[in-house]
Amino acid sequence: MSYQQLRELPDAVKHHLPEHAQAIFRAAFNSAEAEYHDEERAFRVAWAAVKRDYVKGDDGNWHPRG
Repeated sequence: MSYQQLRELPDAVKHHLPEHAQAIFRAAFNSAEAEYHDEERAFRVAWAAVKRDYVKGDDGNWHPRG
């Protein structure tokens, strides 16, 4: 199951990540899912990709590092 558009992402992603982070998540998820054919692993890869550039704030939302 790949995500063609950002609006297709899970609510936990859409409601807490800024648009750029959503794009990172989508690209990483789609790539990992195509390579490994394992949705759970694809989610782990996608979140790891987001965490390289974003950090979760006290407000529950993700903000750019730095």
